[in-house]
Amino acid sequence: MQSSDLGGREEGRIWHRRPSPAAQQGVIVNIIHSTSGYHSKTVRFLNVAFSSSGDSLLAGDHQGNIYVFDLTSNRFKLVQRTMQACTALAFNLHRKTEFLVALADYSVKCFDTVAKELVSWMRGHDSSVSSISVHCSGRYAITASVDTAQLWDLDTFQRKRKLNVRQSVGIQKVFFLPLSNTIVSCFKDNSIFAWEFDTLHCKYQLPSPVEGSSLCYKVFAATRDGRVLAAGGKSNHLHLWCLESRQLLRIIQMPTKVRAVRHLEFLPDSFDGGANQVLGVLSQDNIMRFINIRTCKLLFEVGSHEEGMGAVAISPNGRYLAATMENGSLNIYSIQTLTHEVNKPPPPLFKVIDESSRGKSDARKLTMKVISGRTEGPWKSKGAQLQTKVLRPQPDESHEDKENELPDGLNKKRLQALLQGFGEYPAKYRLFVWRSLLRLPENHLTFSSLLDKGTHLAFVHLQNEYPIKSRKLLRVLQRTLSALAHWSSIFGEMPYIPLLTFPFVKLFQNNQLICFEVVATVIVNWCQHWFEFFPNPPINVLSMVENIVAHHDKELLQHLMSYNITSQVYAWPLLETMFSEVLTREEWLKLFDNIFSNHPSFFLMVVAAYVMCSRTPLLRCNRKEDFEFFFHHRNNLDISAVIKEAYHLMECTPADIHPRRMLEDFVPLTKGQYPIFNKYPEFIVDYQLKERERIRRDEIEYLRERQLVHEIEAKAIERRVEDETWYRKQELLQEAEEQRRKLLLEEEEKLAEQRRRLAAVKRELKVKEFQLLEAARRRFLKYQQDQREMELKRLDDEITRKASMRDQETATTVQDVEMRQMELESQRRLFEQKLVKEQETVTQKVKGDLDTSRQKADIENHLLQRLIETKEDKEQKAQRLAEECLAKADQEQIEMDWQARVLHKQSRDDLDREACYRELAKLLRDNKTTEAELLDTMKREEAKKWEEVQEKREQVAAEQAVAAALEANRRRFLEHEMQDALDLAVKLQDEDGYFERLRDLRASQSGQGLAFHQTPSKTQTQPGNVCLNDSSPADSSVPFSFDRQRQHLDARERELMSEVRQLRQKLTSQVRTKQMPQPEAQWCN
Repeated sequence: MQSSDLGGREEGRIWHRRPSPAAQQGVIVNIIHSTSGYHSKTVRFLNVAFSSSGDSLLAGDHQGNIYVFDLTSNRFKLVQRTMQACTALAFNLHRKTEFLVALADYSVKCFDTVAKELVSWMRGHDSSVSSISVHCSGRYAITASVDTAQLWDLDTFQRKRKLNVRQSVGIQKVFFLPLSNTIVSCFKDNSIFAWEFDTLHCKYQLPSPVEGSSLCYKVFAATRDGRVLAAGGKSNHLHLWCLESRQLLRIIQMPTKVRAVRHLEFLPDSFDGGANQVLGVLSQDNIMRFINIRTCKLLFEVGSHEEGMGAVAISPNGRYLAATMENGSLNIYSIQTLTHEVNKPPPPLFKVIDESSRGKSDARKLTMKVISGRTEGPWKSKGAQLQTKVLRPQPDESHEDKENELPDGLNKKRLQALLQGFGEYPAKYRLFVWRSLLRLPENHLTFSSLLDKGTHLAFVHLQNEYPIKSRKLLRVLQRTLSALAHWSSIFGEMPYIPLLTFPFVKLFQNNQLICFEVVATVIVNWCQHWFEFFPNPPINVLSMVENIVAHHDKELLQHLMSYNITSQVYAWPLLETMFSEVLTREEWLKLFDNIFSNHPSFFLMVVAAYVMCSRTPLLRCNRKEDFEFFFHHRNNLDISAVIKEAYHLMECTPADIHPRRMLEDFVPLTKGQYPIFNKYPEFIVDYQLKERERIRRDEIEYLRERQLVHEIEAKAIERRVEDETWYRKQELLQEAEEQRRKLLLEEEEKLAEQRRRLAAVKRELKVKEFQLLEAARRRFLKYQQDQREMELKRLDDEITRKASMRDQETATTVQDVEMRQMELESQRRLFEQKLVKEQETVTQKVKGDLDTSRQKADIENHLLQRLIETKEDKEQKAQRLAEECLAKADQEQIEMDWQARVLHKQSRDDLDREACYRELAKLLRDNKTTEAELLDTMKREEAKKWEEVQEKREQVAAEQAVAAALEANRRRFLEHEMQDALDLAVKLQDEDGYFERLRDLRASQSGQGLAFHQTPSKTQTQPGNVCLNDSSPADSSVPFSFDRQRQHLDARERELMSEVRQLRQKLTSQVRTKQMPQPEAQWCN
């Protein structure tokens, strides 16, 4: 095989010497793309596509490299690097240098192979694009993904239409039919629709597949003329649809090793007019098989298990086939060379199981067996048909010619001649020859109906009677026997039917239909007259064997009869087991090659020959057990000699005792339905069936009653066990109760002892707790005393500091008052000057206002004069005089109003000042009265508290009489504390007197300040002149600085008094706390 490595080259030659595909199984060249470096690897090719002419090939790898291979000029060229894997390619656009590529980012791009540039970028898919279909004109394309299909205009690269489907349905494929304007859409629910390209209206929908078919469509292919559509999926069936009649044309069954179909493509032919007959089928084993859809013959295969195929493309001219391989390389095959391989004889792998145009009822009538044989020469498409000659009998032919005619092009005479020459058929073709000799009808539907009836009651427990290790073999044997029993009821009553069937089941276990039909054919032809004496062995058939032995070997028969050995001992075991017990597999196959190739009587001749060829050991046997052992076990006997003897007996046996006189010629099974088999005593079989049914019912009733008895016994045993268990539990409970009672008594004693110990420990802990509490109380009292002393000391310091600050503030206040008097004097003078200036300003302003008003009046008069110029002159003079008088009156009124407002303002200010002074004096008097009342109240409260303290002290002294020593110490401590408190209170009272004297002094000073007040008088000689009387400095100082300082001192005084009251209340509460007994417990939140 010639191989070409692209390496890092961007262009070059594909092959370097002339390819010879005939010597390389049709492979022209194998192309690989390897990368050099530290880690060398092979870049895998993913997709291929041919141009419309078929001479150029486009291939893309998983790194995004796109190559063009020109097979005519033997050149390749790297046309684009997309940097991501491609999922689909199309190279048959109307512009020959352009191609479409679908990438992993769900986009579709168009590139030019000559310019190596991007032509257009088409987006719109949300999932990977699985296929690209181009219209026959090359101007439109359909890109399909799982959820949508989109129609593109390749001239403008605009999307024309979009096909959306439900997520539960999904799209399998959408494509153009070749050379037509029809779009076919195939969905995951096996529905197929055809759409008109111009209007996008639905033309038709194909009907549902045949009932019972489990094929789920996944891949599709259409012929060049668009008349036939092939569909396949995860099955070994292919459906061929006729798109003109819109009916299922044919169902093709692939061999059993094909489990799924991955790709379908028709092989073009220039002489078939577009009605392609050769279909390429790529299965899951990566082998592509090409079959003729009309004759269903295998033409050739491409690929192998070692070199599997991935993506496949066939050139439109039918010359080349390109395929990506499992190892990542690209193979290019010559189809002309591959078609020469048709001369090889293929095995019978393909058959038509349904060919109908009217439905399921017609399918059974048109079911036909596919002709499988070799062609007369190299395969060539001619006239859209592959001619295969099949010999058919003429009405005037002889019976011998009819007997020699076999299906699939075989001839019985030639097979017999081959058998006589070699003694057996080739192992590779033995089963094929048997199926031809037996003319099996392969009635799939009928056999399926027999299997659908399930396992026959006679063979439900077959594994108990015949324990076979292989579960598969046992299952096939059970199904075959059940099908026979359902076909004819006698086979469910025959005890030896498993022995008769087993060798054929073991041979055909992979094809149950063939197995059943072979057994049925053997029973119908080679087991004639076996069942006439049912349930006894076939006496008539055994008599034939005995007559043959008596005629050819009387001595042997006499020996057998002398020991009472009948034909049921030496012939019946061989017949009922079909020689499977006495022969090996190879000997048995060789024997049945001859049995199936001859008349049914040959089987009885073989039995007689086996007995006669074994005469030497049989003549030495003298016990019945020895004879039985001989015919049930293998012996050292040459099967060729037995077959030769059987042929000799066939020729030498007289006609009056020859089995051929009693047995009919071979009759194959009928097609469509199996023949009726009733060659047995029906009354006996029916009686046995009834008896078996009765026995079965009795057995079921017995089993039911036995089950009921078992259930009653089980319930009785269960009840007895429950009673015994209950009594045992009661005994155990009583014992446990006694033990628990003893344990409780012991625990109670231990608990009482522990309680006594706990009480002693509690007493000790209580004493210790009292001691600790006493120590803590003493420590706390000492701490309180220390804190109280520190607090008193702090208060003394604070009072001293505040007294000194009070003196300093008083001196500072006196100085401030003097300075304030001086400031007030200066301010008074400045105020007088300011008042004079303001009066002058007001006068000037009044004059200006008067002038303005005069000017306005003049302007108004002038305007009025201008308005009344047309009036009489007398009226003008009178009006002018009236205006002048009115102006004078207005001026006088304005002056008088201004003077009245000034006087009113001065009087109002004087009244406000006098009211303020009276309010201040009243406030001072009220403050003094309130302080006196507060002092009296505090004294009364203090006396009352002292009385309460005295009462509490007496109560505490009475209660603590027991602890005299401790109470004496505590009393002395309390008396000492109280004495300190009294001293502090006296001192505070003295300080209160000092504060009161200071307050009185301030009040007297404020009264003197009020006495100096005088009300100013104002005189006005002329409008605009104001005079302000002189006043003493004391008069002006009272409402300014001294009053503000007095308010500040009063505030400070109130703060000091409140602090003194708080200290007194704190001392009183502490004294009460000392005298009151402390409780032992407290409530906590």
